Amino acid sequence: MLVETAGDLLAESLKQVQAEIDSVFDAMLPVPQDASARLIEAMRYAAIGGGKRVRPLLVVSTAGLFGVNRDCALRAGAAIEAIHVYSLIHDDLPCMDNDDMRHGKPTLHKVFDEATAVLAGDALHALAFEILADVETSSDPFTRSELILTLGQASGMNGMAGGQMMDMVADEEGISYDLHAVTRLQQLKTGALLAAAVEMGAILGKVAPQGRAPLRAYARDIGLAFQIVDDLLDVEGDADKAGKTLRKDAEQGKQTFVTLMGAPKAREQARALVDQAIGHLSIYGAEADILRALARFIVERDR
Repeated sequence: MLVETAGDLLAESLKQVQAEIDSVFDAMLPVPQDASARLIEAMRYAAIGGGKRVRPLLVVSTAGLFGVNRDCALRAGAAIEAIHVYSLIHDDLPCMDNDDMRHGKPTLHKVFDEATAVLAGDALHALAFEILADVETSSDPFTRSELILTLGQASGMNGMAGGQMMDMVADEEGISYDLHAVTRLQQLKTGALLAAAVEMGAILGKVAPQGRAPLRAYARDIGLAFQIVDDLLDVEGDADKAGKTLRKDAEQGKQTFVTLMGAPKAREQARALVDQAIGHLSIYGAEADILRALARFIVERDR
């Protein structure tokens, strides 16, 4: 199939990586004929057939810049997606965001039960690091170790979990964050995993840390733009297209980029960040076109 535009390229790339990640999870999560079957069925329900797969695409596309074997990159992409999926399962629980819908279908705890949802999230968290520690992901133990360190830092107290705690504390204690604090919160809660996806692609490509600066800057900018657009969609989006409950931030009185900046300025800032992100890729040629298209997709998406 001839891909004529950046949009076509991205659409085909997303479609391909969605199918590939589903295949990876399908192979890794066979349902056993014993009492643990319910756990694996729950993991499969959450991990297969949903989501945009932006993080795996970032891993695969970044790794592709450096000629990394696609199967290895897909395994790393599945690891970071396992962390993302586990975080969504836990976010949706009644003790956190208490959501009924995710990716256009009932949330995991609604279909199974809360205890199974907790265990499914725990098991996906463990699976992520099992994947990265396996020689099938990389034959180089130093590469595997750095992948594990990067994903651990991005998903833990200094990353996604820390950002989620900041968000919860604001809700529980009625704290009103300023723009600096909201930016910090979202850099941890949302941006850390997006940044890790790009970093992991470079690690697989054996790029020295000092050589990753442009990619890190790209990841930082798209991570912030991604959250700004999420905030805009929560206010202006279509719940049917989003596949989840919207308008919750306003109902809960949360400070977001939209409440602090206003929708027009927030949209302008997101576009500026995307332009800046694309500029960081100027050292690369056509091989980085998917990364450029993905940056543009972030501000143009409707879900």
